[in-house]
Formats: sequence, C-alpha cells, structure tokens
Amino acid sequence: MPVNADGLPVAAAPPPGLVVIGRYDELPGYGINRPGGADSWLFIWTTGGSGRVRQGAAQARAGAGDLVALAPGVRHQYAVQPGAPNWQFWWAHCQARPSWTPWLRPYDTGDGLYVVTPTPTALHGRIEAAFRRMLADARWTGTEPPPATTVPADDRLAVAHGTAARELALSSLEEVVLLTAATARPPAPAPGVDARVRRAEALIAADPGAPHTVRSLAESVSLSPSRLAHLFTRQLGQSPMRVLREARLRHAARLLESTDLPVDRVAAASGFASPFHFNRVFRTRYGVPPGMYRTSGSMVGT
Repeated sequence: MPVNADGLPVAAAPPPGLVVIGRYDELPGYGINRPGGADSWLFIWTTGGSGRVRQGAAQARAGAGDLVALAPGVRHQYAVQPGAPNWQFWWAHCQARPSWTPWLRPYDTGDGLYVVTPTPTALHGRIEAAFRRMLADARWTGTEPPPATTVPADDRLAVAHGTAARELALSSLEEVVLLTAATARPPAPAPGVDARVRRAEALIAADPGAPHTVRSLAESVSLSPSRLAHLFTRQLGQSPMRVLREARLRHAARLLESTDLPVDRVAAASGFASPFHFNRVFRTRYGVPPGMYRTSGSMVGT
C-alpha cells in the first residue's frame, strides 16, 4: 500500500452510490490518507478512544459521542489521535440525503468537515443501536424478513447493494444525523434574557408552521400579550412576529431543499396562509422565488 509524505497509507474510497458500513477498533499507528478525498460522504461515530480527522485545512479531534461528517471531494486524513490508546468507531460511506445538509450546517468547521459534538450521553445507546441496524440491514434483500439487529462481535463490515438494503441503512443513518445534530449544541441563551422569552422563542423554533400569535405565545408562558411583546423585542432585538416569520422562511427553505412538495404546500406547511404572500416574502429574504430556489439548489442567505 503506498504511503505519502505524511506517513499515512493512501486508501481508495468506496465507489459512489454504494452504502458501506463498518466498525473498527484501531490501535496507535492506524491512519488513512485520501489526497483526492472521496466521491461520497463519510460519517464517523466514535464510541471509545480518540481519533484525529483532517479535511482540507480543517481538523478535529473525534472523541466518544462525537459524530464527524466529511463531505465529498476534499482531501482528508484520519488516524488514531497521538497519545490515545485506541480508536473505536463506526463509519459509513454513502451519498447523503439532501435533507441532512441543513441539519449539519451549524457544525461546519470549514472545507466540508462537520463536527457534531457533544451528543448527550443519554442518546449514545440509541445511536449505537442505529449503527447496528445499519450493519444488519445492509445485507437485506427485501424478499424476506429483515435480519436481526444483534450482530456477531466479529461482523465488522457490510455493503448495501440492493435498493431496499440501501434505503433501510440510510434511514438508520438519517436517525443518527438528526438525533446528534438536534441535540449536540443547543443555542446558548443570551445573557439576561427572561426565561419566559426564551420559552416563547423555543416554541417558535420547535414548530414554526403552527398558528402562533402573540396572544397564543403569551398564554403559553403566562404573560399578557403586551408584556411578552415588550420583553421579547427589548431583550432579543426583534418582535415575536418578526422572529416567527424568519423561522417560517427557514423552515420553508429546508422543505424546498429536501422535499418535492409543491410550493403552495410548502407555504401552508410553513405557516403562510397566502401563497402570494409567501412568494413575496421568500423572494425578499432569499433573493429568488421559491421555485427558482429549489431548482438552483441555492443555500445563499440561509
């Protein structure tokens, strides 16, 4: 196996289109170098020890409970962290679903390296179970009951060739990405913000398409509408309805990126009663109408 100047063996990545899943427990000295990157995404979930991951100019340490995702087409290296006794991790090569991009975006460290950390310890068991399902389901033909998710200790690698196996494996990986990205880094509350204002803001973020009003939000946090509006605007710099509109526009953009819903259905699902109004405010916010945003794959301004 060739070795480059960095001392790591050059390894070929799986061809695009395949879903490949594996679990490794590597000792010091293990490492992989891909000067041309890979044609597919690489997801690494660390369960023990520590690893070092580099992609382009970005780098990160991968410890237990960290999900690291590497986008295609950028040179990368990964190895056991110097000084660590070992590195235990699950990994998956695949073509990421479009809906995962907005989930990962807050964790972008540059050059397509996404570091999702720290994931709450309470979720580690569920994430581990999802990877075990991937390893088992990768061999499913679709013509018999899915295999048991209890896999032998020496079962370390599987390739999902069939359509059913690929989709089932990707569904488990989607669960991993969603769980980690949704819980790893909750936004730090602004200092001095009233807990009731934070609660109202969280209600908007959790379900922007709901029929929120200042009155309904105020009732949820036991304030009068006028008091909530005053505190919200003074402490967050925007009115509740302005924050709600921005949240609805971001939600609509995610739906356009990740679904084939008609634009009018996207508008309704995002809380806009009028498709005309939705088109107008969306174009003002993103610079293009919703239909063009979808076809161009634009993420500018998000």
